[in-house]
Amino acid sequence: MKRYCSKILFLIIAVFSISIFDAKVKLPALVSDGMILQRNQKLKIWGYADAGEKININFLNKTYSATADNSGNWNIMLPELKAGGPFVMTINDITLKDILIGDVWVASGQSNMELPMRRLKPLYGEEMKTVNNKNIRFFTVPQKYNFKAAQNDLDGGKWESTNPQTIQNFSGVAYFFAKNLYERNKVPVGIIHTSLGGSPIQAWMDANSLKKYPESLQEAEKWKNDDLIKSTESNEQALSRAWYAELDQSDIGLNQHWENFDLNDSSWKTMNVPGSWEDQEGPFEGSVWFRKEITLSKSDAGKAAFLNLGRIKDADVTYINGVKVGNVTYEYPPRWYDIPSGILKEGKNIIAVRITNGSGKGQFIADKPYYLEIGGKKVDLTGSWKYKIGAKMEKMAPGQTFIRWKPTGLYNSMINPLINYKLKGFLWYQGESNTGKPKEYGDLLTTMINDWRSKWNEKEAPFLIVQLANFMEAKNHPVESNWAELRDQQRKVSLNVPQTGLAVIIDAGEWNDIHPLDKKTVGDRLALQALKIADKENIIADGPVYQSMKTEGNKIILYFKKGTDDFAAVSELKGFAIKGKDGIYHWAKAKIQGENIAVWNDEIKDPVSVRYDWADNPDGNLKNKSGLPASSFTTE
Repeated sequence: MKRYCSKILFLIIAVFSISIFDAKVKLPALVSDGMILQRNQKLKIWGYADAGEKININFLNKTYSATADNSGNWNIMLPELKAGGPFVMTINDITLKDILIGDVWVASGQSNMELPMRRLKPLYGEEMKTVNNKNIRFFTVPQKYNFKAAQNDLDGGKWESTNPQTIQNFSGVAYFFAKNLYERNKVPVGIIHTSLGGSPIQAWMDANSLKKYPESLQEAEKWKNDDLIKSTESNEQALSRAWYAELDQSDIGLNQHWENFDLNDSSWKTMNVPGSWEDQEGPFEGSVWFRKEITLSKSDAGKAAFLNLGRIKDADVTYINGVKVGNVTYEYPPRWYDIPSGILKEGKNIIAVRITNGSGKGQFIADKPYYLEIGGKKVDLTGSWKYKIGAKMEKMAPGQTFIRWKPTGLYNSMINPLINYKLKGFLWYQGESNTGKPKEYGDLLTTMINDWRSKWNEKEAPFLIVQLANFMEAKNHPVESNWAELRDQQRKVSLNVPQTGLAVIIDAGEWNDIHPLDKKTVGDRLALQALKIADKENIIADGPVYQSMKTEGNKIILYFKKGTDDFAAVSELKGFAIKGKDGIYHWAKAKIQGENIAVWNDEIKDPVSVRYDWADNPDGNLKNKSGLPASSFTTE
C-alpha cells in the first residue's frame, strides 16, 4: 500500500512539474524573429500563458509588464517608435532577434496578388538573382479556411527578408510595392501577405458584414458541417478519378506509347501551333497528342535546355525523345520545363505532348511564346505540329466545389488572426471572381473596408485598391461588359470612401492571360497611392479622374478632378462611346479642350451619356502627362 501511495505521489509531482515546465509564454506566429513593427504607432504585443502568469517585455532598454488573464491571454502596449533596427526583444524566457521598425502593409486578394515572383521570371529574372534587401520582409499567411469560428492565431508562417531564394515565393505585386517605397523612404517595409487564388470578396468578410447578403450567410452556415465537407470532397474526388481513369483506359496513345522517339507518326494530321485542334475536329472533351520534330547541331547535343510551351488548355504531360520533362494539371500556369543534360541529341529530336481537356475549348493559347532555348539560342516551335486524338469522352469532366472560396472562411483563418498587429494600411487586388455580379461589388468592398478598419481599430487606415486589368479579346464595337462594370464599382469606392486609392492598370494586362506578368507597374502605382494617401506627399498618383459632364448641342463636355486634368497630348483620343436617346452606344470622337474633353458623334444630335474604355479589353489612350491612365468610367 505504501509503495502504491508513493507511486501516486510521484505521478502527481511529475505531472505538476511538467505543467510548471510547460507554463511558458507562447507567442502568435506574427510575433517572432525578423518581424517588422509599425513605426509611429502605439504597438500591441500579445500572446498566451497560464492564467495569472506575469509577463515582462524588455525592449530598447525599457521594461513593460502585464499579467495573463483568467483565459491565459495577455497583451502589452509599447509606445510609438521611430524607424530603425535591428533590435532584440525578450519576453520572459523568449528572445526575439533581428526586429526592425518601419511600415507594415497587409496585402490581400486573389491570384493576381498571390502570383509569386517565380512566375514572373521572363520579366524580372535578373533582378531576382541579385536581390538582397534585409529591409524588405514578407510574412506569408498559410492558406486555410474555417467556417466555424474566427481564429486568433495562424497555423504557421515566418518573417523572411528578401534574397534570391526567398523572393521566389513572394507576391510580385507586393514586392514591387515594397521595393518602390523602400527606395523612396529608406524605411523598412513589412508585407503580411494573405491571399488565395480564385477567392471572391465574400470569403474575406465576416458573418456580420454579410448581413445584407443572406445567400452568402446561408452558404457560410452550410459549410460549418465537417461531414458535408468530407463527403463533398470524397465524392467529387471519386468522380474525378473515375473520369480520368476512363480517359486513360480509352486513350490509345497511352497504350501505344505515342511519346516514343521512334514512333511512326507519318499518318498523323497537322495543325499550326498556337491554335485549337477543335477548329479542325469539332468540340470534344478528352485527350489529344502532339508531336514536333526538330533538328539540332552536334554542339547542342547533350546540353541542358529550357522548353517554353506558352500556355495550354487544359493539362499536359510533355516528353522529349521519350523522356518526361514536365507536366501541368490545369490551364493557367505557363509551361516552363527545364531539360536536363543528356536528353537532347544531334540531329532528330522529338517533342511530344499529351493534352487532356475536360471542358471548354482545348487549345495552345495564342500570342504566347513557344520555343526551345539552348545556350542562349532559341528554336522556334510555332507552326506545324502533327497531332492525333487519343480519346473522346462522352461527357465533360466532373466539376469541383471550391469549398475554400465559400463566404467567411478565409476571413476567419487568414484575416482575423492578424488584427492585433499594427499596420500602416492595406493593399487589395481582387475582383475577377466577382465579375459575374459586378453591380453588388461596390457595396461589398465598402462594407469590407469599413469592417477591416474597425477590426484593426484604425478608422482611417489607407486602403489601396488595384483595379482589374484589361483582359480577353477586344471588341470592334461598344458592348456591355461585366469587367468594365466591376472596374467602375472599384472607381466609385475609391472616390466615395475616405483614405482609399485606386491603382489603374487598364494598360498593363494581357488579352490572353488573366495573370499578366507586368506586376512592377501594379506595385509602382500602388506605391504612388501610398505616398499620396499614407505619407501625405504632394505627388501625382492618379491619371485623369472623371468628375462631371454637361451637354452643349450635340457634344458632351467632360470635366475632371483638378490636378488630374493635365492631359497628355495624343494625335487622336480613343476609347470613347456616346449614347443618344435611342439608348444605344456608338463610337465617338473626342478632343481635348484645355482642361476638359469634348465628346460627340456627328450622327447623334441629342447625346445623353458617355462611356470611356467600357470593355473587357479596351484600348483607350487618355492619360496625364505623368503617363498615368484614366480609369474606365460612365457618366450615367
